[in-house]
Amino acid sequence: MFITSYGDRSTVEGEFATETVSFGSSGSVDKVAIGCGHNQRGGASGILGLGGTPVSFPSQIQATSFSYCLVDRDSGKSSTLEFNSAPPGDSVLVPLIINRRIEVFYYVELTGITINGEQVPIPASAYQIGQDGSGGIVVDSGTTITALPDEVYNSVRDTFVKYAKALTRTSGYDGGLVKFDTCYDLSSNPTDGYPTMSLDFSGGKTLPLRPANYWFRVGDSAKNCLAFTVTTQSVSILGNIQQQGMRVNYDLANKMIGFSPNQC
Repeated sequence: MFITSYGDRSTVEGEFATETVSFGSSGSVDKVAIGCGHNQRGGASGILGLGGTPVSFPSQIQATSFSYCLVDRDSGKSSTLEFNSAPPGDSVLVPLIINRRIEVFYYVELTGITINGEQVPIPASAYQIGQDGSGGIVVDSGTTITALPDEVYNSVRDTFVKYAKALTRTSGYDGGLVKFDTCYDLSSNPTDGYPTMSLDFSGGKTLPLRPANYWFRVGDSAKNCLAFTVTTQSVSILGNIQQQGMRVNYDLANKMIGFSPNQC
């Protein structure tokens, strides 16, 4: 049996077993550990573990790197996953930080979020890992919404609202595990008025985001909410909405993460 939980508070439990995994005509790997979940709260129906533990899929197939491209949630195309492939030449490369006490996560130094040219700085205490393993900011493909400390989230929200005055504000939305307090009615399909946004990393590296990387659309409605929330845990999370439409490469051998917009 196994029980596990994720950064967005979703959980799953079930049976643990080993199986042979085949890669088309490229061969197969024996005795790969796989969990068959029976009881699940939140999250997707199937999860491939890509973390830094010995039981993760990259570790079990001895991959030195992996990358994925998560297409926009409204796209008719499929997302892709590659192992041992070189990152695109235009990648925004940032150091991959390993937490020796919590080896499953991949950490980065996210130093700020810039909105319409105004940077919301993230204090070092938010992205530095404590001696007990707490703190830090992780890149997580399995968590949808980016979660930040409350003081950082409040500054990001307030700065976004300041520059989104051309858009129609509407009521918030309770998504159960995640609650949104900053939502807009985009039923008129506005073509402008969207704030620009980028993620700022250590070393002066900047990753520009599209509006699709900061909106969470509520079902099939025109309600779109700012895809950030407050974390109640010690660790902050860079979620998968901010990763949509770009190839994210994890160079495990050289401890680097590369973000490549429009490389799907």
